[in-house]
Amino acid sequence: MKIDVLTETVIAAPCERVAAYAADPSHAPQWYANITSADWRTPPPVGVGSRAAFVARFLGRTLAYTYEVTAYEPGRRMVMRTQEGPFPMETTYTWEPYGDAADHTRMTLRNRGEPSGFASLGATVMAAAMRRAQQKDLAALKALLEG
Repeated sequence: MKIDVLTETVIAAPCERVAAYAADPSHAPQWYANITSADWRTPPPVGVGSRAAFVARFLGRTLAYTYEVTAYEPGRRMVMRTQEGPFPMETTYTWEPYGDAADHTRMTLRNRGEPSGFASLGATVMAAAMRRAQQKDLAALKALLEG
């Protein structure tokens, strides 16, 4: 069963600021509740081909994986993929100016993939947990950037 979870929020900060912060893997532990560490595997800044290793806790398990940036349009869109672990996944961030003065940002966070092994047995539960986690993560990012 494929999983495709899309969440969004509006952040009271300019698009360039939100995108620059969210696209930097070294900031991930500050706004992703489940990510405990993120380490660059290629020199910063982020761009197509950049890689970062993450360690996360999800549904009681510790996961270690490396994402590679496969598409990057600064201030607009970033796509990262991993083939590691029981859940090969693609994560996409998009940012677009929002509001009459375009001084806010609408950010979307989408995770999709096809779990294998143990993860495939609970794909429906996993998708619901991912949605809750993503909503909390975007709320944390919003609070951090608006604070």
